Amino acid sequence: MIEDFLKWTEFDFDAEILTVNPLHFSATTGCVPFGYCLIPVPQKALGVRQYHVASVLCQRAEVAMSHFEPSEYIRYDLLEKNINVVRKRLNRPLTLSEKIVYGHLDDPAHQEIERGKTYLRLRPDRVAMQDATAQMAMLQFISSGLPKVAVPSTIHCDHLIEAQLGGEKDLRRAKDINQEVYNFLATAGAKYGVGFWRPGSGIIHQIILENYAYPGVLLIGTDSHTPNGGGLGGICIGVGGADAVDVMAGIPWELKCPKVIGVKLTGSLSGWTSPKDVILKVAGILTVKGGTGAIVEYHGPGVDSISCTGMATICNMGAEIGATTSVFPYNHRMKKYLSKTGRADIANLADEFKDHLVPDPGCHYDQLIEINLSELKPHINGPFTPDLAHPVAEVGSVAEKEGWPLDIRVGEPPLPPTSGPAVHPGLWAVACAYRGALPEWTRHFLK
Repeated sequence: MIEDFLKWTEFDFDAEILTVNPLHFSATTGCVPFGYCLIPVPQKALGVRQYHVASVLCQRAEVAMSHFEPSEYIRYDLLEKNINVVRKRLNRPLTLSEKIVYGHLDDPAHQEIERGKTYLRLRPDRVAMQDATAQMAMLQFISSGLPKVAVPSTIHCDHLIEAQLGGEKDLRRAKDINQEVYNFLATAGAKYGVGFWRPGSGIIHQIILENYAYPGVLLIGTDSHTPNGGGLGGICIGVGGADAVDVMAGIPWELKCPKVIGVKLTGSLSGWTSPKDVILKVAGILTVKGGTGAIVEYHGPGVDSISCTGMATICNMGAEIGATTSVFPYNHRMKKYLSKTGRADIANLADEFKDHLVPDPGCHYDQLIEINLSELKPHINGPFTPDLAHPVAEVGSVAEKEGWPLDIRVGEPPLPPTSGPAVHPGLWAVACAYRGALPEWTRHFLK
């Protein structure tokens, strides 16, 4: 069994000899996915039962949540069932946020639902933990006495790597200093069915977007960047370690019924305007407290001009306005991203249930903001607070008016080559605007 395997497994992180998660073991390949690698595993060490090919094919009739959990399936059928129960009770159109949140209610037939007032008992699809908070969470889960986590869960080793000397040196130093922590998380994960992403495998919220997030998922993570998954149409919420333990132990997770702030996007991004300018504009409107207790739901024809990763960036930065999380409706951008990341089967399934992955026509938002992307200019927010939004072209005049320092010394860009800027033009323009010396070649995209 797995305990016997661990006795002779040496945890040499540089050689990538790591613990094996029985939840992730594939009987068809005889390997365990680890990061972007497939590690061969001796069958005897795991006591893995050999299945007939027909049985494996039968199991794959459903669509798996991820390549790493072939026996854990996406339950759009349950989501649909719960949504229909709630829709009948409320007798009104639902926002996308409501569909996903209410679609994961523990008791949709009797749960009291009132935005901003009642507390909901939810059943999230999965849990993600970064290495700093995962330590106590795993210790608490172990004390529960349960043999295995109730929902698919993962640990991501990224937070304990300090940026000091450079990528390779910092990673080597982190492995040395935190060897005991990594060994504990790897072995505990293997014993209790929690996926383990070794140090150096990537940043938690990006790994989630590429591997675990999908349209309609309800995911909680012990990391403030968890809302990044909203760019793939999921409700992904940052929580504390205790909340993660509840879900891993099979206990309904409580959340105050969120309000829903709608952001209608029209037009399309063009020129030097990027997705981050959308959230910078929203922050200037809502302020750092304006999103508290609410999910920010983007919708409208302008959404289609933003890439999936661009939508993820917008959702990621939603924490700056205090939002519970942010989300975008399922569209062709997400379908393409799922396909490019090897999850075309999920995209095809999402197409079948698309009506439940977009807001209903005529749904009500507690607050509605409209932004014309065709008119949106590059922005910079600050200083002092992330909701102090300024179009880049106005930063210089505002700085003079407010008496902010005009002499930029730290990070001052070099003189540009004749063909254009050596650094991002927006950053160059910001520095020049502060100094009141905006070069001619940067002005065209600030008009």
